[in-house]
Amino acid sequence: MTRTTARTERIRRFLLESVREHRTDLAAFAGKKFGITRQAINCHIKALVDRGDLAASGDRRNRTYELATRSNHNLSVEIQGLEEDSLWRTSVEPLLTECSDEARRIWHYGFTEMVNNAIDHSAGTEVQIVVEISAIDTTMQIRDDGIGIFTKIRQALGLDDERHAVLELAKGKLTTDPDNHSGEGIFFTSRMFNRYEIVSSGVIFGHHIESGFDFIFENVPPHSGTAVKMQLRNATQRTTKEIFDEYSSQDGDYGFSKTVVAVRLLQRGSGQLVSRSQAKRLMANLDRFQYVMLDFNGVDHIGQAFADEIFRVFARRHPGVNVVPINTSDDVQDMVNRALTSN
Repeated sequence: MTRTTARTERIRRFLLESVREHRTDLAAFAGKKFGITRQAINCHIKALVDRGDLAASGDRRNRTYELATRSNHNLSVEIQGLEEDSLWRTSVEPLLTECSDEARRIWHYGFTEMVNNAIDHSAGTEVQIVVEISAIDTTMQIRDDGIGIFTKIRQALGLDDERHAVLELAKGKLTTDPDNHSGEGIFFTSRMFNRYEIVSSGVIFGHHIESGFDFIFENVPPHSGTAVKMQLRNATQRTTKEIFDEYSSQDGDYGFSKTVVAVRLLQRGSGQLVSRSQAKRLMANLDRFQYVMLDFNGVDHIGQAFADEIFRVFARRHPGVNVVPINTSDDVQDMVNRALTSN
């Protein structure tokens, strides 16, 4: 590959990777990045449109761009008698010809875990699968017509509401069928993909690698069942082993001993995290882990009782659990330090 060809490919890949965040100013953004004229960038954009990698809309002055879908596949299957690995092998894996070996391994894990959840837990009758492939990434949606994952967790564990179910799910090791499931599949799947979202019972739970933390949205239009949406870069070099190792202990047992919990999942609207009951809800079931990282990203303040319950009371009751606060604001860190010095 010549230097000119390599630079051309680098520019065009940058355009494809940037278009979602720069639909209306793509040429200006890329021109600044590479120090070339907008006219030169527009030539690259036109080439990408011509080969079907970008789609353009609007007039010349208000032109916007988006990734074009190279292929779109839809599949509906009955849950009764369904085997997730057979479905993967015959109907899904053959579609992923543009994916790296690492991407296909991640897809194998995530797809089979999510379809198995629908088979074993949804109490539904049908699974719908949509696969969309672009020049940069692949997006897959797996949707069942069952009870809904957050409703099932709430009912099975006697929780207050679906939001509480999301919090418990995000911790890892949660299952309503402990004899047959470890409860680890959703946690690890959410960490493997660039974007991972579950929509159910009017609630969205998700994890995006770009932001690095879990999130929750409420009051979305409700629909029956559960929809899982996963997106992964086709050329990813991330491996399943890297993700498993990240949440394993360093003593050689390779168990799921480490978790990261987004504290912001506990917040409701503009409400503050101040009470011991809130802290107890946050720390429930976290004694199953050796290392718990509490991610305070997006949490500006916490109350003294909230901090004391976590960093003094919980710590005394569970000396085998190492609780580590991360991404703390100055105010949050002050409260944490106050609780720690009370030990």
